[in-house]
Order: sequence, then structure tokens, then C-alpha cells
Amino acid sequence: MKIQGLLCGMLFPLLFAQTTLAGEPDETAGQPARKARLVLVTDKFISPVNMAVPRDGTGRLFFCQKEGKVWIVNKDGSQQPQPFLDVSADMVKINPAYDERGLLGMAFHPNFKKNRKFYVYYSAPVLNPVKKVLDHKSQLVEFIASAANPNMADPASKRVLMEIDQPESNHNGGQLAFGPDGYLYIGLGDGGGGGDKHGTIGNAQNMGTVLGKILRIDVNATPYKVPADNPFVKKEGAKPEIWAYGLRNPWRFSFDRSTGRIFAGDVGQNKYEEVDIITKGGNYGWRIMEGYHDFNVPADEDKNKLVAPIHEYDHDLGISITGGYVYRGNAIPSLKGMYVFGDYNGKTFVLVPKGNKWERADLQLSNRPADNPFILSWGEDEQGELYMLTSSSTKNGFKGAVYKLVKE
Repeated sequence: MKIQGLLCGMLFPLLFAQTTLAGEPDETAGQPARKARLVLVTDKFISPVNMAVPRDGTGRLFFCQKEGKVWIVNKDGSQQPQPFLDVSADMVKINPAYDERGLLGMAFHPNFKKNRKFYVYYSAPVLNPVKKVLDHKSQLVEFIASAANPNMADPASKRVLMEIDQPESNHNGGQLAFGPDGYLYIGLGDGGGGGDKHGTIGNAQNMGTVLGKILRIDVNATPYKVPADNPFVKKEGAKPEIWAYGLRNPWRFSFDRSTGRIFAGDVGQNKYEEVDIITKGGNYGWRIMEGYHDFNVPADEDKNKLVAPIHEYDHDLGISITGGYVYRGNAIPSLKGMYVFGDYNGKTFVLVPKGNKWERADLQLSNRPADNPFILSWGEDEQGELYMLTSSSTKNGFKGAVYKLVKE
């Protein structure tokens, strides 16, 4: 189990060459540190685990609080006094000290400005009257923002699109993002427990379950439709929603708004954290591999068919990756085109493209809080500027804060 207090595809596959696990991990090769400065956006709620923007011209930022509420920060920096949405009554009871369940993801429909639809992913209770078989179920739910008050969701509009049985409390994934193709992509962990222990080959390699996968669906249907060009639509025994598989707990994934590529931070088991570029139909190796390294390899496994990470780091450096974004904003030119990410322990990095490889460098952030908060997630606004979502442990409990990255 990860020490992670909150948690713990490819639209253009020919734009780059896949690396197979026969290769060696890329090394840092002396890349100089990059720099930026943090500016506080809000510290008015705890556990900000996800940020979403409606792209409706209002400049509003929406933040999911793991405990079940969505808060709005306005363009002028003020925060709405009432939550936009509160699903806490529909969720499992969250342990305030440690829990990977909760309200974990949110995404706005590409046509939100007209249809006011948005989607959330959260942990809901499940009843097992005979014995406890499941811990909870993850729900993908559609809501519609109120026509009368754009800063409030209409709770009566609730529509459950998908329910996913979760055998354990951890490894829930939860990232939601619409791709350039207009389809909704969903990140799911392997169902929890150490070593992907469920089933004979683990959930991540089992095509008969959506756990340990990136899914791709069309939400413009009831309850949803599977796109005809999903890679496993015609594969017998496979869930047709699957876009890519072999993931342990993708926390988080994002689209590069310039190239359309999907970058994912996949949380490791005991030794290695990894960054992947997610491609259509790709197998990212878990539980066969952890990063570039053997973990539970079947005797007849052809590892050359697995897609390797573009980067890994070990637990001498971090404890649990928090995936970020390729920076495409204009405020920090020195970060342009680099993948910005961090670790739950508070360390921050970039991956610098060098040919078809990526080299890691430290990201030095000035004005960093003295308590070195845990990094829960990252966010990207309409202009491509980045935000760091954090939580700190204080004598009065956990305190959340959101910071914007600006030029040093």
C-alpha cells in the first residue's frame, strides 16, 4: 500500500516512436534545474485533489475537495461562499487521516458553454448483505449546472453513467479528461491491494475488467457509447471501453494541448515510480513490470510487447508520483514544452525532451511553504498556466492550499 494520503490514448500514435522494455531507463544526464515561483490562489478548503476548468470564458477554476465538495475560485481570486456541488452524502465515509477514496475527478463537457454538462468520479458505498466482497464502487456521474445560477450545480440532474466495483479501498485512479477528439478518458487503478493480487494474472493485465486501465467513451448517449475505433471493441472477452492497460494507479494523466499526447504518472509498488505516454491499445506492463524492472513475470511472457515508461525514478528520490502537464503557457518561457510533475513527498521536477528521450531535472519553486506540503495534484487553466494542489498536516488537522506557478 502506498503512503499516499489522497490516493496514495494516444490520438496521434505516429508522432513518436514507442520505446519497448528491452531498452534502458533514461538518465538525468546533468540537466540544469528549472525555476518558477509559487503564488497562493486559495487555502480555504482541505484536500484539493483535482482542478477543472469549463473553458467558457469566465476564467473560473473548479477544485474537487476529496471529502465531496467542488469549490469555485473566480477570475479575480475570490472564492464562492457556497460549493458548486456537494456529493458527500452519496459517498463512502472518508477517513480524515488517510483515505484514497473520495471525490477524485471532474471534467467539463467540451460543449459546456451550451449544454452545461460536467462529470465527476467518486467513491460510493456498496451493500454486501452476506459477506464483504467489495470495499466500495466508483461512480462516473453526469450533472448539469443550474441555468439560473451558473455557480451552482443542479443536484436533480444527476445521471450515473458507470459503476465500477472496487475490491479494496486504494488504487482508485479517478482522473477524467476530454481528449481533442471530444471523447471522455477515464483513469482507473488496479483495484488495490499489494502486487495487483486479484485474479490469476492481476486486474491490470485482465482485459475482462476495466481496472488498471485508461478508458475512452462517448458521453453523448445514454448512458454512454463506446467509440467504434476503440482498440479492443472486437476482441473477445475484452471490455470495449479500454483504450490502454497494464497500469497500477494512474495519478494523474493529462493531454498535451499542443500534440494531443497523453502523459500519465503511474504510481509504483515498492521501488519505482514512472511516467508513461499512453498510446492506443498499449500495454504498460503492470504487474509484469514495475517501471523498467521485473515484478511478476509469467514464464512465457514476451516483454518486448510491453510499452516502456519514458522515465522512472526510485524510492530514494520519491514515494508516490503525482502526474502533471506538459507546459504550454506563456508566463514561464523556460518551461515551454517540458512535462511538469511532482511527488507526493513535495519534490517537483520537469522532463526535458531530448530527441525521442526525456531527461529529468529538478524544478525549483521559490515562495514554497515552509511546511513543504504534500503534492496532491496539478491543474491547467484555459491559458495553459499550471497550478499545484497541496495538503499539509498541522496540529489542527490537514490544511489544503492551491498555488499558481509564475515566472521566477
